[in-house]
Amino acid sequence: MPISGTRTLKLDGEASLPVLHALANDTRLLILSLLSHNVMNVSELTTALGLPYATVFFHLKKLEGAGLLHVEYTPGTRGSQKLVSKRYDELLFKLPGVKVEAGDDVVEVSMPVGAYRQVDARPMCGLMSDSRMIGRVDDPRSFFEPEHVFAQVLWFRSGFVDYAFPNNLPFGAHATELELSMELCSEAPQYNLDWPSDITLWVNEVEVGTWTSPSDFGGERGKLTPTWWSDDQSMYGLLKRWRVTPEGSFLDDEPLSDVRLADLRPEDNNHIAVRLGVKEDARHVGGLNLFGRHCGNHPQDLMMRTRYAFAAHEKPYRLR
Repeated sequence: MPISGTRTLKLDGEASLPVLHALANDTRLLILSLLSHNVMNVSELTTALGLPYATVFFHLKKLEGAGLLHVEYTPGTRGSQKLVSKRYDELLFKLPGVKVEAGDDVVEVSMPVGAYRQVDARPMCGLMSDSRMIGRVDDPRSFFEPEHVFAQVLWFRSGFVDYAFPNNLPFGAHATELELSMELCSEAPQYNLDWPSDITLWVNEVEVGTWTSPSDFGGERGKLTPTWWSDDQSMYGLLKRWRVTPEGSFLDDEPLSDVRLADLRPEDNNHIAVRLGVKEDARHVGGLNLFGRHCGNHPQDLMMRTRYAFAAHEKPYRLR
């Protein structure tokens, strides 16, 4: 049966791991190559590969388990035969990291919550991906596991987490507003709807201001919270929007502090440093939960929007 057309599998984050493991083998890559234009049964593949049946069957199970093969059983000369075909012609992997989009007067950067550059997490603390825990609960060392880049929720009782956002302002432009939005809440044992926490934002080492989260939200499942996550745990946060303008700083359009955009000097470096934390001497040391786009109620990571303008005598410089 000939096969035609191009089918693309798009994978994001941790969902790509089983596929990458399946492809990390010369024999399995050769099987996919043989299946590029025709459906084959196991006997035909065994002959083409010159390998024992058990070996070929093992590799087929690996590819099938990764979702790369379509298997169909049809009547044969001796019972049924197993027909195997390739499900996809192209694989598109989205690696963990920032996503940058630029408009006419704004640059947007989406930063995964696990893509931090520095962290000081004090117990209670931990991380989870969309499929499992990362490391061990209440062990700060888990924040340095390589898998931390896949985190969809991170939490700690006190401490901080740092991110380095790329500064993608066009050459010659100056920032007119810096906006950060994220889903977050307090961190209590299990969850607690009466559990205030003072969560502070710093940008370029300047303290922008503090929001007092009222709760560690639970009791009902978050819209995006994975099904395996226990019902008695934190489920979602509130989407908060911090803005720094030439006039001052605002939280959800309410005045927050006198910190002005010029205080942050956003044009001076090739990155913008963002820190979220709970001070040990805060009035409410109630921890922090930070949610990614696959958990909680809002399908977004940390989002930075930088609005900009050019001076009247300046013209945008674009690379050719």
